[in-house]
Amino acid sequence: MPAGGLAGRMVERVTGIEPASRAWKASALPLSYTRELGYHEPIIGDERVRGRWTVDRRAWLRERRRVAEERHDTLHAATYDQREWGAISPTHRRFVGQLIQRCPPGGRILDAACGTGKYFGMILDAGRQVVGTDQSAGMLAQARAKHPEVPTEKVGLQELAFDAEFDAAMCVDAMEHVFPEDWPLVLANLRRALRPGGHLYLTVELLDEQELERVFAEATASGLPVVRGEHTSRGGGYHYYPPLDQVAAWVRDAGLESLDSGIGDDYYHLLASGR
Repeated sequence: MPAGGLAGRMVERVTGIEPASRAWKASALPLSYTRELGYHEPIIGDERVRGRWTVDRRAWLRERRRVAEERHDTLHAATYDQREWGAISPTHRRFVGQLIQRCPPGGRILDAACGTGKYFGMILDAGRQVVGTDQSAGMLAQARAKHPEVPTEKVGLQELAFDAEFDAAMCVDAMEHVFPEDWPLVLANLRRALRPGGHLYLTVELLDEQELERVFAEATASGLPVVRGEHTSRGGGYHYYPPLDQVAAWVRDAGLESLDSGIGDDYYHLLASGR
């Protein structure tokens, strides 16, 4: 801790280097919401983490989300489709194709956290309708420029309020930005959006366990309020990589049943239906 305790400006320490495809390039951000040093014991599922925190976790998570939205608006939106993120991998294409096939012709598909709408073309070409949502206005602007005929809404995964309005839903390459506390809420929102018999496709990004342990040790040593599986990086980047058995439990608790799953192109892919 810097001399002078918590009274001055604190800057978050870099807690690891992300792969190049997820690298954040801005300098570290000031943290103005610190509180007195103390012991805190967040409980995530059955895991209890004990350690010295210099930052309130709820405030820290709010800031992570705000920064993620801001950076998608200002840095990623304009160039997303021209970078490696804009390509559709073979495994993603296969699972999106399965979801489309299970949706009736003319049926409605929710693309939650749709980004720049890179899957809109696949869905429309197959004769289905699509609605896109995202918390980033910049990403949605790119999606609307490519597909002005597709309805879009600026809303985060945590705030989705659809009720039995879609034959299928997808949340692709986005759950890694969801905090562990919010996973049950987001899955419940996606489940509620489905009509009876509807299907859901989601992905879970994978990362080496040794990398995660190293990052967790560095972050806790720095006083950051992290839990295992969280990865922070310079500039406020945030990813969460839950164990797949925890994902399976959350999926079951949300009233979803796995139909197909697999690992490919750095992600775990899950196709599920409402029970």
